[in-house]
Amino acid sequence: MQANATNAAIDSQVPPTADGMSKKHLRLSHLPTKQDVTYPRTAALIDPDNPPWPAFRGYHTYSFANATMGHRLPTILGKAIDDVIETLNTLSEEEEIIDLVKCIERMATLKKELHQSAKLRPIKDDGEADVILWNKEIAKYFEGKDFMNAPWLFAEAYKYRRLRECFTVSKFWVNYDVFFRQKCDTFARSSDAVFELSTRFAKPFQHEKHPSNEAKLERERLMFMELTQICLWGNSTDLSLLIDMTEEQIKTLQSTGGEALAETEKNILGNHMPRLWEVVRDLKNKREARIDFILDNAGFELYCDFVYADFLIQGGFVDQVRFHGKRYPWFVSDVTKKDWNWLLNTMVYGHLFTKATEQEKETLRLLGLRWKQYEKEGKWIYEQHPFWCTGYTFWDLHSEAPDLFLHLSKSDLVIFKGDLNHRKLTYDCAAPYSTPFDVAIGSMASASGAPKICSIRTIKSDVVIGLGDDGENIGSKLDKDEKGWKISGKYAVILLSEGRPGETVTFI
Repeated sequence: MQANATNAAIDSQVPPTADGMSKKHLRLSHLPTKQDVTYPRTAALIDPDNPPWPAFRGYHTYSFANATMGHRLPTILGKAIDDVIETLNTLSEEEEIIDLVKCIERMATLKKELHQSAKLRPIKDDGEADVILWNKEIAKYFEGKDFMNAPWLFAEAYKYRRLRECFTVSKFWVNYDVFFRQKCDTFARSSDAVFELSTRFAKPFQHEKHPSNEAKLERERLMFMELTQICLWGNSTDLSLLIDMTEEQIKTLQSTGGEALAETEKNILGNHMPRLWEVVRDLKNKREARIDFILDNAGFELYCDFVYADFLIQGGFVDQVRFHGKRYPWFVSDVTKKDWNWLLNTMVYGHLFTKATEQEKETLRLLGLRWKQYEKEGKWIYEQHPFWCTGYTFWDLHSEAPDLFLHLSKSDLVIFKGDLNHRKLTYDCAAPYSTPFDVAIGSMASASGAPKICSIRTIKSDVVIGLGDDGENIGSKLDKDEKGWKISGKYAVILLSEGRPGETVTFI
């Protein structure tokens, strides 16, 4: 009986292989039939290790995740170690030197773990406000996972949190920013684009004498469209991707002339700018209107964000702009409060652009003075919630940081800048190109009280959604004709979700 059962389960009627041996295959006729997984997953099946569509993971050799985890992150860590060694060589106090050497040793251990794809251990209790969030997520979803088989988004964020830990457990170097020199240097090499904008906007914005209301509104619309593009393409100087670029390459990316903007608009594959203008235009009729920026890169991109926000204030569209940055160095070039202060103060007091004319320097100083005044008057406010430096996607913002969700729900428009914020909004997974933006961002669009949300992003990673009804054809054609188009920064999206503003925010 047992032999018959065995024979029934094994197919021996298979042609012999090249070496004359006959292969036997299991017959799986009594097992359930194979079933395709339906995407997007239902809400009950979604978690950080199982996003709505398949996650990008480091072991996917076809993906940018593989290049990041295998090459980019170790390279970034190596440059960070070089930066700390440069600081170490300037020290004279033994206790500080020993303390910093230990930081370097911890960084070297992290780099080794990256190379070996080590398992993800809990974050040490270093006094940071996000430790509980990190370790809860690791214990619940990533126990036993390593750098390569955990979702790329989480593994990459975890690496930067571990880098932070290298310094927070020290005595003297808790606030050390291994990327600060790079951020300053990249802004210094952006002089052409910096003065292109400062010479245009140093004086407060004014209309020509006695224009009609229609003419005023049309001029404001055209300026808004151009400034939105400047705000978009300013994202091109992401240090984590462009860290070895020449000055000429940076100038090309940062070109802000009218012809350059007209040329690049056709590369905005998902373009909700006309609707975005309508949302901002209608704020003129609202008292105490507010827009929030979830910031991305420091330096030139932050400078472009400031120019954009300045226009929104001067044009009477909003009364207040809130800028949300990171509490500590994050993804190489993300904005911290130190970066914010440095930019404003170097504009007013610095001698960064030695080749600039006195007139150019004065335009930059006037801009800086006006922006610092906005800060003093509470028109511009910098904030840094711990949630922004966690491994959670923004699908989890509603449940893991309800205070922040409630705060954002009071905004008239929340603008998320850059590639990382877009990845976190969309769960960084392989969704179809035609997936609508409000579907891709989950609870950030569907939860009661969700604000209007706009993602302004140059495409620098695998996730691409919001390309419209013809999105599959657009994406497939680019896949065929332009290898690497998803990581080149050549293409972009400006996508808007209407949300559910005005509804009472509820947490269940």
